[in-house]
Amino acid sequence: GKWKNKERVLIFSSRGINFRTRHLMQDLRTLMPHSKADTKMDRKDKLFVINEVCEMKNCNKCIFFEAKKKQDLYMWLSNTPQGPSAKFLVQNIHTLAELKMTGNCLRGSRPLLSFDPAFDKEPHYALLKELFIQIFSTPQYHPKSQPFVDHVFTFTITDKRIWFRNYQIIEEDASLVEIGPRFVLNLIKIFQGSFGGPTLYENPYYQSPNMHRRLIRLSMAAKFREKHQVKEVQKIKKQESKMLIEEDPTEVVFETPAEEKPVEIQHVKPESKAIVKDKRKPRKIQRKKQKKLFRTEA
Repeated sequence: GKWKNKERVLIFSSRGINFRTRHLMQDLRTLMPHSKADTKMDRKDKLFVINEVCEMKNCNKCIFFEAKKKQDLYMWLSNTPQGPSAKFLVQNIHTLAELKMTGNCLRGSRPLLSFDPAFDKEPHYALLKELFIQIFSTPQYHPKSQPFVDHVFTFTITDKRIWFRNYQIIEEDASLVEIGPRFVLNLIKIFQGSFGGPTLYENPYYQSPNMHRRLIRLSMAAKFREKHQVKEVQKIKKQESKMLIEEDPTEVVFETPAEEKPVEIQHVKPESKAIVKDKRKPRKIQRKKQKKLFRTEA
């Protein structure tokens, strides 16, 4: 066969990505034989420069990973240089080495693309479906690809997000075993041009990571304030004077006062008691002396 559909995808990232993003990028390159790599782009450069990089690398599609604050990861999918392009927030990343799944597939084999039926219901999802098909599907008769179909890329819409999974097709009973990697794409915006231009769609359910972290901090601060207020209320209750209950007159009915003895004052000194000497003591002393004498004589 002749290689007619000459789609080439440039996969690279900006500086500041962590190890997990680097491994995910490498996994996508191994799964997509029609992809190309490039050096990391400087943060100071604007995103329009990527169109020139794609032109130099002879690529008409691009997957660009943009890292911010060393913890937030954004993914750009673009059809260069005309557009459209979509920006996603990448969440729940798990790479091939991290998952250790039992599934396996041939390197360079062509995948099947499976889409959720919800992709055909709304126009922005239909646009994303076409973009995914053009980027992730391996062109037929590509020089680096193998003429086999042994794994499936699934794109599922759940909780207003797109879930990506990679499964192996087992020949015996056509069951699926997950290979990896896996990640979740939270759509932010769809632009008419490549890496910019008029906004075609903006996700109303999207919440930025900064806002999410701020809400978590506010909730923790609210819990702390609530605990502090409870402690203050308890202190105030302790400090409040207790209400005095009126005396009940019936309580003293059965109480009988003790007899008071008259106080006697002694004007004369009491007579001292006679000391009685023990008469046995001198006899004991005599006996001890006699015993000593007998001992000395013996």
